[in-house]
Amino acid sequence: HVQLVESGGGLVQPGGPLRLSCATSGFPFNVYDVSWIRQAPGKELEWVASIIADGRDTTYADSVKERFTISRDNAKSTSYLEMNSLKTEDTGVYYCTTGRNAIQALESPLRGEGTQVTVS
Repeated sequence: HVQLVESGGGLVQPGGPLRLSCATSGFPFNVYDVSWIRQAPGKELEWVASIIADGRDTTYADSVKERFTISRDNAKSTSYLEMNSLKTEDTGVYYCTTGRNAIQALESPLRGEGTQVTVS
């Protein structure tokens, strides 16, 4: 069955780095565009970043541009989100999902359980 499992979250001080991973199985990862989305406490889901199937193109929300880097390893069916210069407003649950843009990512039925990131 389809699985997306996020990991790597935790507590980090402002300005620090964190690297999230999303291990997948049960679907052909290498032909799917992949995205990361997040949900801050009391707020709606927010698109963070997307990467197309072959990894050659990435897009980012303005709020994370030049601080976050999305990548993927199709041989391992895994996506990554490298986060640097973290801010308190980056706190939230981070999910990986499918889709190449905000609309597709937020509407995708494929999503993991999420990993908590707390910047404090």
